[in-house]
Amino acid sequence: MRLFTCDHCGQPVHFDNRQCVRCGHQLGFVPDRLAIYALEAEEGANWHLVAEPSSHVRFCANAELDICNWLVDADDPQPFCTACRHNRLVPNTDTQQGIDRWRRIGQAERHLFYSLLRWNLPHPDRQQDPVGGLVFDFLEDEVQGSNVVPARTGHEEGLIAIRAAEADDVTREQARASMNEPYRTLLGHFRHETGHFIWNKLVRDRGRFDVFRTVFGDERADYGMALQSHYDNGPPPNWHENFISAYASAHPWEDFAECFAHYLHIVDTLETARSFGLAVDPFGYHEMAAEVDFNPYRAESADQLVSAWIPLSVAINAIQRSMGQPDSYPFILSPPVVAKLDYVRTLINDA
Repeated sequence: MRLFTCDHCGQPVHFDNRQCVRCGHQLGFVPDRLAIYALEAEEGANWHLVAEPSSHVRFCANAELDICNWLVDADDPQPFCTACRHNRLVPNTDTQQGIDRWRRIGQAERHLFYSLLRWNLPHPDRQQDPVGGLVFDFLEDEVQGSNVVPARTGHEEGLIAIRAAEADDVTREQARASMNEPYRTLLGHFRHETGHFIWNKLVRDRGRFDVFRTVFGDERADYGMALQSHYDNGPPPNWHENFISAYASAHPWEDFAECFAHYLHIVDTLETARSFGLAVDPFGYHEMAAEVDFNPYRAESADQLVSAWIPLSVAINAIQRSMGQPDSYPFILSPPVVAKLDYVRTLINDA
């Protein structure tokens, strides 16, 4: 995620900032421009860009609960922004817990859409594509007597379900520990599950199976049986030699979704490092030196990304340990995984 500036006074601002601390102007994100703008209020619910008084906008309807800071054109009939119009079932806003969850979920969702928009990847909603459009349900857990039945995160033909309780740190950490996962975040859920949608649109719907199967294997293997085998028996002993995660070894679809998610993790974090001018060169040990002097969203190869990512992620992990925190990126990028990441890069560029 790049660092933004207030276009009125030049103050650095972050992606989720609502107000400039220097000049006091209200801020809003214009998704068509992928930029944050200072705003001035007009009559009613409309605003205009300070730098362009003729550009009239209004906030996404979810701004009423301080859930979203994205803008839509004033004459747009859609009440919601480019990201929020993909939501179908949302957390219960009659409770403070539901509102808090919704805010954290919305923040992660906008980070996902930032990447989709940067690459201009297909993201039709259910109005544009009633059968396979991208839509999100944020599901509440069910209470059956004295038992709580957790809602399940999953995907089906563009419909992505995410457990709303995963917005709670304690619940998410319990789920991570019980499933023996090294990493589990809301943003990770969004990126992984959207990877299945991207596979539908860029591989299946375009008939690009041959190269995919060469890299990931044959996705025609029974999906349900593969997952059940994974849960019953665990991953193969040497899974880390060919897969980014244990779960990726369950089936080619999950392998692709995991690699898609990690590609977004790497690219977006490298862009953040580039925005802050971060460089790594411990004791002049050039094997671990890195400077992000390229645009990660336009990387020439996965090797270019990985050569910067490995030293940076090692440094970030060391910083985390110094704070008594777990590693931010507890994964190994083997050569076969790098090849899969390069497939994802090529697929995105071709799209």
